[in-house]
Amino acid sequence: MNSVEVLDPLIVDDARARAREFIGRPRSRCVVPIAGRLVGAGQPVFVIAEIGINHNGSLELAKRLIEGAWAAGVDAVKFQKREVEICVPRDQWDRQRETPWGRMTYIDYKRRIEFGQAEFDEIDRFSHRLGIPWLASCWDIPSVEFMERYSPVCHKIASACITDLALLHAVRWTGRPTILSTGMSTLEEIDSAVDALGRQRLLIAHATSTYPCPPSELNLSVLSEFSRMYPGCPIGYSGHEQGLCPTIAAVALGATFVERHITLDRTAWGTDHSASLELAELAELVRGIREVERALGDGKKRVYDSEIPVRSKLRRVL
Repeated sequence: MNSVEVLDPLIVDDARARAREFIGRPRSRCVVPIAGRLVGAGQPVFVIAEIGINHNGSLELAKRLIEGAWAAGVDAVKFQKREVEICVPRDQWDRQRETPWGRMTYIDYKRRIEFGQAEFDEIDRFSHRLGIPWLASCWDIPSVEFMERYSPVCHKIASACITDLALLHAVRWTGRPTILSTGMSTLEEIDSAVDALGRQRLLIAHATSTYPCPPSELNLSVLSEFSRMYPGCPIGYSGHEQGLCPTIAAVALGATFVERHITLDRTAWGTDHSASLELAELAELVRGIREVERALGDGKKRVYDSEIPVRSKLRRVL
């Protein structure tokens, strides 16, 4: 396997140490433990690198993305898991499409890029060797049962599944922390999903399900609305835009966790690559988030020691 070098390991270790020491805004009971961390207000932002299906069915590519995400300093990586025969509508099975492997039916293409137990066994071993937590969005109940064998640090409900109440109840039954993504959903659908999942150990992610999403449709102000509506749940942001600024702005607006798709090549074939960050951008995003955390401070106005000489020199006294 080719090694992916993004940041010097000493820089990554220093960034992680600063994140652990971060005090930030006043602490709140609105926190959820994930992978030995507390996620929520007053805690370091939990950064998830979404590999999803950007591995294009290649275990080698998936491992390179895991290694690159770890080197960038993220807190977890995420995949997707589905039973294609359940998730692909029957009337689309036989539709022909062009793929990097030639022309094939849609159901065969979906089977081609879906990982099974052998691949996820290796992902589990590889992630543990690096010391990076991993999870997956489960799109159906058998996939929840499948993922449970790996004792995931949390579950993720994709925006497309928010109205699948049977799936939500199955995820709730596991008792694990759950991230609910809210793209293409009405407030009524979100409320229903929150009721199905329960608010204990629930994290809610604002998202717009357009790939890539134009800035005019990101609507980051929803973060504060969600904080008002769901005061017991950490609120975060799942971004599908191009670039870094909106995600960093979401942190400044109070997002306690963020998720971005990643890829080795944004021009690669596949539906999610164009809305993904390449690994160097991911490392820059993590640095920017940690800088914003330090800049936010604790909200208490004070005169800093570094200001004293400036005040002595410039302050006018009448």
